[in-house]
Amino acid sequence: MAEFIAAIHKEEGSDYGVSFPDFPGCVTAGATLEEARMQAAEALRGHIEINREYGDPVPEPSTLEEVKAMEDFRDAEAFFVIHVPDVKEKKVRVNITLTQRDLRLIDLKARQRKLSRSAFLVEAARKEAGLAGG
Repeated sequence: MAEFIAAIHKEEGSDYGVSFPDFPGCVTAGATLEEARMQAAEALRGHIEINREYGDPVPEPSTLEEVKAMEDFRDAEAFFVIHVPDVKEKKVRVNITLTQRDLRLIDLKARQRKLSRSAFLVEAARKEAGLAGG
């Protein structure tokens, strides 16, 4: 399991912005710190997965001390450590049966959380299993 540093930035009247020193261009945000952390974990996993699909190398994680010394991250308000499980794990397409009502509810809740349907279902399952944020 790799651990990458996420830098948190916040300007007055804005959401919490999250960026990754080891992955330029991988950014996300959240209205609360918890939402920002969850969005950061999803964004990083997706970014790493795309890197691997295109054969791009995944960098070695920088240390917190290294990140704090980087000019672009000196003004960060806080840092998260995002744990990335083995992102090499193959994704599997599944076919499930739901009522239209349940599907509308899932889609509504996913949109409210700014997640894809799949990401919302995985998050809900992990939360139910006591693995939220993992």
